Amino acid sequence: MSKKEDSKYTPRLKLYYSQQLRKTLQKQLGYKNLFEVPELKKIVINVGVGEAVNDQKVLEIVRADLARITGQAPVFTRAKRPISNFKIRKGMTIGLKITLRRARMYEFFDRFVNVTAPRIRDFRGFSRDSFDGRGCYNLGLTEQTIFPEIEYDKVKKVFGMDIAIVTSAKTDEDASALLEGLGMPLARKD
Repeated sequence: MSKKEDSKYTPRLKLYYSQQLRKTLQKQLGYKNLFEVPELKKIVINVGVGEAVNDQKVLEIVRADLARITGQAPVFTRAKRPISNFKIRKGMTIGLKITLRRARMYEFFDRFVNVTAPRIRDFRGFSRDSFDGRGCYNLGLTEQTIFPEIEYDKVKKVFGMDIAIVTSAKTDEDASALLEGLGMPLARKD
């Protein structure tokens, strides 16, 4: 997709946020200015591949699956310092990460909330304890097979991932209201 085509397309979740949810959150959270209302900034997906120390081919398998899930090429992450117990040397490739922004971020979030989350076994909502105190939400998944883009029969390596949803919210309560407004199923408070 070229830059020109990309600028015309607006994901349905972003349209919903800008046309309806933003004004609702402004009233609900008591902000005077519309630009104070929290919004999604980015989504970072991180995969640590410890087996890459012995077999570098595992990185390519994980990279292909991550690219299929997100629609964007992942970046290799390298070890910052050596860890002799794990046979890791400084500069060794030990993981992958992807930072999604703008349209791809909204598309991924929409698919994750509406299609992928219901496929998690015994799913009753994401924990409210995963906010970091500054309005960001972090969660971990144990396997990539819950994503519909992955064909279960063709999986060569099962891996987990960490997903960080970064918002512009200043408090966890504001971030919680934003994510719930966008459709994220958060577990009820007991």
